[in-house]
Amino acid sequence: MIAVIGGIIYFFGNQLSDLWADWPLLKQKANVSFHELQHWISTTFHVNTEKQLAYLNDSTEKALATSATIVATTLATLSSTLLFLGFTLLFTFFILNYRRVLFTFLTSVFKEEHKEKVTEIVSQIQYIIKKYIIGLFLQMLIVTVLMIAILSLLGVKYAVLLGLVAGIFNVVPYLGIFFALLVSCLITFATAGAGKVLLVLITFIGIHAIDGNILMPLVVGSKVKINALFAFLGIIIGEMIWGISGMFLCIPYLAMLKIIFDRVDNLKPWGILMGEEYKPQKKKRVYQITKKIKLEEKD
Repeated sequence: MIAVIGGIIYFFGNQLSDLWADWPLLKQKANVSFHELQHWISTTFHVNTEKQLAYLNDSTEKALATSATIVATTLATLSSTLLFLGFTLLFTFFILNYRRVLFTFLTSVFKEEHKEKVTEIVSQIQYIIKKYIIGLFLQMLIVTVLMIAILSLLGVKYAVLLGLVAGIFNVVPYLGIFFALLVSCLITFATAGAGKVLLVLITFIGIHAIDGNILMPLVVGSKVKINALFAFLGIIIGEMIWGISGMFLCIPYLAMLKIIFDRVDNLKPWGILMGEEYKPQKKKRVYQITKKIKLEEKD
């Protein structure tokens, strides 16, 4: 894990140094777009350039007044993310090293009559989390490879970097793909122009559709299903409690809670509330072709 994380950080460092070399190009593209937008506003809304600049200067002064807060928040988020990575390695080592002690504690803290149910819950959590993590890494790998391949074919600069960003942030449900799309569109606009941005947008929409309808059910799907409402609430609460780290970890925590709720009689209604809507199985149709040949619908 240390080697993988170190390799990713080293790769990002090299790519960001190359990206910094293209910063003048980004400024040039932004200036051209700004003048084009000024001309469009002048011809469409009949607002002259001086009024536009006055409004922008006023907005800039207000933005600069809060820039210190924005910088402090950004630095705090970055430092908390780095601390999270470091403590994750440390906690992973200790939890694996003392896993038998933790399991003995869990089975001992409850009454003897509940020991079998506690053992079943712990075993089910181990199985589900292992399946979820393996599926998540497979999904991340597939999305990254697809993004790199398609962006490379389109001739987008930094295709490997953008593909890796899309794969990593895709782990955060619903919100991660939009952040990756925003970053990719900005970099593509700076290096290739507006035409390539449209192609990148179409690529993201297509791969996100494949991911949501094929990869997620087949690769990541498990016996524990969390509905979209609670998944989204979990992302918001996780971000409020633990920042970006909480957004990554919310789904495994919700899965563990649902396993516990489903196996404790007094908490079963909460398990039902967190799960998918129950859909009764439809009766399968059977088509009799001959006396010995018949066609039956698959599940």
